[in-house]
Amino acid sequence: MRELLVRIERAGRPPLPSLGVEGARLAYARGAEILDLPRAPLDRVEDLRLPMRDGQRIAARLYAHGPAEGLRPVLLFLHGGGYVLGDLESHDSLCRQLALRSGAAVLALDYRRAPEHRFPTAVHDALDALAWLGREAARLGLDPRRLAVGGDSAGGTLAAVCAIAARRDAQGRPADPALPALRLQLLIYPACGRLRHTASYAAYRRDHLLSDTTLDWFFDHYADPAEREDWRFAPLLAPAMHGAAPLWMGLAACDPLHDDACAYAEALRHAGVPVTLRVWPGVVHDFLKMGRALPEALQAQAEAAEALRQALGLTE
Repeated sequence: MRELLVRIERAGRPPLPSLGVEGARLAYARGAEILDLPRAPLDRVEDLRLPMRDGQRIAARLYAHGPAEGLRPVLLFLHGGGYVLGDLESHDSLCRQLALRSGAAVLALDYRRAPEHRFPTAVHDALDALAWLGREAARLGLDPRRLAVGGDSAGGTLAAVCAIAARRDAQGRPADPALPALRLQLLIYPACGRLRHTASYAAYRRDHLLSDTTLDWFFDHYADPAEREDWRFAPLLAPAMHGAAPLWMGLAACDPLHDDACAYAEALRHAGVPVTLRVWPGVVHDFLKMGRALPEALQAQAEAAEALRQALGLTE
């Protein structure tokens, strides 16, 4: 990992905030899959457009591979990029790997980004896509009774929000009747709190790929300071977590987001939610998309896919 960080530094790429929004998006798009595995060929890759609450229709992409007996279970995947960067293309390789390795379908959502669409637009898009999937899954050959939600980084935060919003009480009644029940929340190094006062933030906010200046740039574009007290920005602040879907969380040890994510997992555990927490030592934020260079990325992809298989009833 250290050698890879040295190579990235030697490449001389300017910091994303110095490029402006459009320049940063272009740079991110150019580099997003350089260290990813090649895009795996799949039996089904289908572009869709999903309706949102404000009448807009936004892009999504459905991935599936191999035979399915009856309706296929599905993961709603929300990409990372600090709410400002990323899209369907930047995470295409990862979504293909999750579909290939798990046997589940993956529906990736191109939620609207900041600063054009500030908080809580991305949250609304994620919730609307989940509600749509609960209603329309069977029409696409997908199983509305076997759903999971997941994502990496900012997408992991959005996935956690979906899981909390879709929680059930002891009698199975939904907190939000519009949202379907979930079998799993699959979170990959999500931003779960307000940072700043954690040991991981202090230790890794410089020279570990995801810097404090980049995080500030992302958050400033996305949400006003007062909005960062909202649990939909920081799921660790959620007033109720009981009845949320079981958690599988994969973290990088050398990541400023690490400690808040661990605190979210612990809060779920205290709320009675089953939790599986995996931390890969020695790697940094975004390592899961570095499969060409890091064996840990391949291990994490395999374990995430196996968690999906188990939760969605795909084991032999």
